[in-house]
Amino acid sequence: MAENTNKDQPIAVEAKDLPLHCPQNDAPLWARHPRVFLDVAHTGEAKCPYCGAHYVLHGEAPKAH
Repeated sequence: MAENTNKDQPIAVEAKDLPLHCPQNDAPLWARHPRVFLDVAHTGEAKCPYCGAHYVLHGEAPKAH
């Protein structure tokens, strides 16, 4: 996952980053909120309901089992 220091820009994620949750493990303490899992595989993007971070899936979506 690409680090994003500008929250106005989308955060690029890949299939290897799934399942996606916000905040990420490396988020600073001041940016933490309750963990929420986000589904980017369905539409290719998702927005966190807590902080508004916008995640965009790059590359091929994972195949369902």
